[in-house]
Amino acid sequence: MARPDPHSYADPAQARTKSFDWWAAVDFPTRTLSARVTLTFTEPARGGPLDLDTRGLVIESASVPYVLHPADPILGARLELQLPAGAREVTLTYATAPDASALQWLEPAQTHGGRQPFLFSQCQAIHARSLVPCQDTPSIRQTYTATLDVPAHLRAVMAAAPVSRELNGPRAVEKFEMPQPIPPYLLAFAVGDLASKDLSPRARVWAEPGQVEAAAWEFSGVEAMIHAAEDLFGPYDWQRFDMLVMPPSFPYGGMENPRLTFLTPALLTGDKSLVNVVAHELAHAWTGNLVTNTNAEHFWLNEGFTVFAETRILETLEGADVAALHSAIGYQGLLEAFVQFEKHPELTKLRTKLDGVDPDEAFSLVPYQKGYLFLKTLEAAAGRTKFDALLKTWLKAHRFGAASTDDFTALVEKLEPGLLARVNAKAWLDEPGLPANAWRPQSKKLDGVMAQLGGVPSDTKAWTATEWQLWLDAVKRPFAACTELDTKFNLSAAKNSEVLVSWLTLAAESKHDAVLPLVDEVLGRFGRMKYLKPLYKALAARPETRPRARALFEKNRSRYHPIAQQVIAKVVA
Repeated sequence: MARPDPHSYADPAQARTKSFDWWAAVDFPTRTLSARVTLTFTEPARGGPLDLDTRGLVIESASVPYVLHPADPILGARLELQLPAGAREVTLTYATAPDASALQWLEPAQTHGGRQPFLFSQCQAIHARSLVPCQDTPSIRQTYTATLDVPAHLRAVMAAAPVSRELNGPRAVEKFEMPQPIPPYLLAFAVGDLASKDLSPRARVWAEPGQVEAAAWEFSGVEAMIHAAEDLFGPYDWQRFDMLVMPPSFPYGGMENPRLTFLTPALLTGDKSLVNVVAHELAHAWTGNLVTNTNAEHFWLNEGFTVFAETRILETLEGADVAALHSAIGYQGLLEAFVQFEKHPELTKLRTKLDGVDPDEAFSLVPYQKGYLFLKTLEAAAGRTKFDALLKTWLKAHRFGAASTDDFTALVEKLEPGLLARVNAKAWLDEPGLPANAWRPQSKKLDGVMAQLGGVPSDTKAWTATEWQLWLDAVKRPFAACTELDTKFNLSAAKNSEVLVSWLTLAAESKHDAVLPLVDEVLGRFGRMKYLKPLYKALAARPETRPRARALFEKNRSRYHPIAQQVIAKVVA
């Protein structure tokens, strides 16, 4: 019988983890964690095997007999424990590998301050198993306590409630507790030279000392975001919404770790033009963290719902015109994702089959944007009032739990009979591409941008960074007037990284080679995959710049996160 998560050895017939207690000593010279974990079960074990997920872990001892099986290239190695009848917990002592896929160890030169090393984790989608032996599936949510033993001159932070910090000579022992059950991919911590500043009674920003004031100014409106989200989706259930500004190598725009969201430093534009990323990560507190997908085959339940929730927050705070612009940018990205997977159209379905497929390789904007458009199409057909009620029922029904696509369609059919048939939900969920009845954003601002796609735009005095990004993403390739465009608008000097990367991608795809030195600089400055993939792809697509792409990747590889290294290596191959 197939196990319910194609990316986990977890067996529902075996004992189920309820909570764990984790201790780890951080060693920067060896780039390893020496660790111990005790897993506690929901009920006494009946006796027999317990299969855990691991990747690259060196198992030193266990409180029960065990066998570490040969590693699968995607899943890692199955750790088979033999539990006696009545066992309530099991303890393992182990060490992580220097190249653990969940961890990135940074030299001082790779940080903003340049004086101290930095360590951070990134466990989504299936990298928690390289950090701790566990049932690494989102369907098994767990609470935990944690103790991190770190160099005393550094600070540890965790996506959990801080309990205490004690100095012990050259080391510091920091304790944390996560009282709400989380899926393993939300286990997160960082260690570095960090300072903080409070933004409200329940929000704080952490960053390296040289960035903390800029970050506090950029994200000063976060409490208003939380209030807007609570009005839309119900109470915020995680007590705090703290944020950590990451080093440049962080591979994502943000990661929604509860109580401590990780954010790329690329958001620090000085004009708050990219705070929509914060709205997205905040929205995850309800859609993804409160209710998560049972496995990666239903990932759209996390990200499609979160784009929907993010857009509603933006609409509340900034108006429907701005929300429509962001929706249009997402639509352009979705069209590019369809091209990306033209040889694998099955990955453009919302309900995917990922047995034997690495979820990092399947990652794209499809679950985000096609999922969002599906929900907007449902909302348009049902009416906003009815759909809002349906959404609140969904969140309440699966609060602190995991759900599948079938769970969602069953609820929709129960509350709004016939709605799924009216929008042809089967085409959305189980067929590739975008159905013809897809909802499309509309606004005067959006019309004004799209009306100027024929050449160099003229009426741009009131354009924001969002409008520029939309125009650059939507304009037809190749664009012959790149020199005129940059001369007139100085896009190569854009401080907004989204605008800058969209411009450089357009220019590189249009053979405007004057930007290549700047492309080189950007690929060395950022580690966010959203920026790396289109730029490397544009270089690798042309025979004359393909060697440049490969040389740049070899030069910058060590600066990129392991997940980004894996993805970009295939782009430039």
